[in-house]
Order: sequence, then structure tokens, then C-alpha cells
Amino acid sequence: MPFDYKKEYREFYMPKSKPSIVTVPRMNFIAVRGEGDPNAEDGAYKQAIGLLYGIAYTVKMSKKSDHQIEGYFDYAVPPLEGFWWQDGVDGIDYAHKESFKWISVIRLPDFVTKADFDWAVTEATRKKKTDFSKVEFFTYDEGLCVQCMHIGSYDDEPATVALMHEYMESQGYDLDITNQRLHHEIYLSDARKVAPEKLKTVIRHPIRKV
Repeated sequence: MPFDYKKEYREFYMPKSKPSIVTVPRMNFIAVRGEGDPNAEDGAYKQAIGLLYGIAYTVKMSKKSDHQIEGYFDYAVPPLEGFWWQDGVDGIDYAHKESFKWISVIRLPDFVTKADFDWAVTEATRKKKTDFSKVEFFTYDEGLCVQCMHIGSYDDEPATVALMHEYMESQGYDLDITNQRLHHEIYLSDARKVAPEKLKTVIRHPIRKV
């Protein structure tokens, strides 16, 4: 059976639908940066997702190529994630998605080096005849956070965020969203196939001890 990050690291991918505190370790990602409404047809966000998966599956299938990655083991591609912010906005304003700025990411296994990543970009560009120049090797050290499983529409996230912040404060923490520490979402459902009220999304916010 392929290694499944969601099952092996349930504390990061499968939290309960009530808030909890977690310390998230440093991780490497495939990343594409952009801005604008993620729901826009043929918009930058949807194009970014295509680029991310193009690289993700090139790395996964490297076992069948001439480029053998040291330490490689078979694994399921981890879920799509995103870091979100808006200039001049404290938190997230869901009513003005056109002003979103984002870093869309997919986690890389720890055995993937920057050199392996660069090979995957070159290989995907050659095979798919697509421009992958927007894709980057992104390292993020998230640290101390409050998180919760949100079940339902993305537009209903503010209610879950409010619960997270209430819990965080009750435990002696302050919100610590900065230019480096961002609103983070992990998408466990395919929004094209799952009804909005059944979508599962991990919401995570950086915090600090008061």
C-alpha cells in the first residue's frame, strides 16, 4: 500500500471538528503564487492547480524514469493546500474574493531535494509541453497553530474560525497572523464532486502564547 500522509499524520490532516492546538513541523512544498478569485473560470487559481499536480505526479512517477530519487518510497500524492491573505485586511474577507492573494501548494515527501524538484520541472515541461516557470520549491515552518476540521461550504468558514479563536483565547493564546504566518487551508474533498455542505477542509491559524 502506498504511504498515505493523511492517515500517517492524522494530527495534521484529520483533526476533529472542534478546535485543537498543534505544532506543525517544517515541510517542503510544490508552490504557485497568485491572486484573484479562486472560483473564476480559467482563472489564475485553477491554472495553478494544474501546474501543481503536473509536478506532483512527475515526482511520484519518477520511479519509472531514468531519474531515481534517493530514499524514494511509493506514496499517495498529499492533498491540495493553500495559504491566503488580503492586503489591508485583518483575517479573511470572504465577501471580496477578487482581492485574495494566495500560495497554492502540495506537500513534497522529505526525500525530494531541490535538485529532484528541478528535474521534475524540466521533465514535466518536456513531456507536457507546458510552461512550469511559475512553480517553486517552497519551505514553510508553520510552528504553533490552532486548527479545526470545517465541514461545509467555504463561505461558511467564518463560523469555524470564530470557534477556533474563542478556543485559542481560552487556552491563553493570541492570533499571530503576519506577512510570514498565514491563514492556511487543507482541502480533503474534491469540490467538483462533493456537495458544498459535505466539503471537508482543515483550517489552521498561527498563534503565540500570551
